[in-house]
Amino acid sequence: MHTRLPSVVADQHNLHVVLASRSPRRIELITQLGITADVVPADIDETPLAGEEPAQYVKRLASSKARAVQERLATDALVLGADTTVDLDGIIFGQPVDESEARRMLKALSARTHRVHTGVAVVGPERSESLVVTSMVTFEPVTDSLLDWYIGTGEWQGKAGSYAIQGLGGTLVASTRGSMSNIIGLPLQETARLLGLGC
Repeated sequence: MHTRLPSVVADQHNLHVVLASRSPRRIELITQLGITADVVPADIDETPLAGEEPAQYVKRLASSKARAVQERLATDALVLGADTTVDLDGIIFGQPVDESEARRMLKALSARTHRVHTGVAVVGPERSESLVVTSMVTFEPVTDSLLDWYIGTGEWQGKAGSYAIQGLGGTLVASTRGSMSNIIGLPLQETARLLGLGC
């Protein structure tokens, strides 16, 4: 028995969209495209493959999330999947499992420039497209007192690389290059193109 989704319509674009993510940041970002999407998180194995490059990793996960939800719902809607990771010297910095790992990540990022990759995939009954967008972030030197303060906020939890640039984590950042929405979790211009919004 297939689950029938309620109709989800972008007023100007008449798009039916399912977001295969529970990320509050992505839910908020997609509304900036004029879309109110059904939220159906994907349950997939997010373990990196041996030797997998960070950009390949997020592209694979975005596609896997979108396909998993599309197959589960058997919907004619477009299913949007996304995944974001921090890449320092080719090493994947995902979401920290605990405070100690968050500290290690932030110390490693201190006074360094890293990449933020977001893979985005759109899967429908007759189409499957994906892409990766990369932005650059340079951190300020992170002193012990600044690190202690930021860890104490708890904001690092559930964040790739252990920081949220749109929140208090912005105090750790010296400069950025590229899409800011990509760093937050969903590159808006590229996502709009994938959805056929004419942007």
